[in-house]
Amino acid sequence: MAFALATVISLEINKGVPSIPRWIPYATLFVVAAGALLWLGRVEIRVTAGDGGAELWAGEAHLPVTVISRSADIPRSAKSAALGRQLDPAAFVVHRGWVGPLVLVVLNDADDPTPYWLVSSRHPEQVLSALRS
Repeated sequence: MAFALATVISLEINKGVPSIPRWIPYATLFVVAAGALLWLGRVEIRVTAGDGGAELWAGEAHLPVTVISRSADIPRSAKSAALGRQLDPAAFVVHRGWVGPLVLVVLNDADDPTPYWLVSSRHPEQVLSALRS
């Protein structure tokens, strides 16, 4: 979709400004579209161990593993229900539409109003095994 939009805008620029070389709008907008797609798709999920204990990271957000009461993977078939009518408005959600499964991490922290995290992951079994170890 991003490259189709870049093509349409490049065609319009070529029609509106015929004095510039025809390839410049295409080259510029395709680089912009590729950069936008890479930036939007960048969510890293990792479990780290440090001085303060292990933490779950989803993008820039992080969570101590000690406040996790349970975790599970949500398959692609249950994704629409988990993000739709069953979604708690206070939940922390990192969703990427092109990534099928989700990881559900339920919190047990009296100081945090967030009941759970719901994060897109291509490999939920690896995230869950890292959390359990």
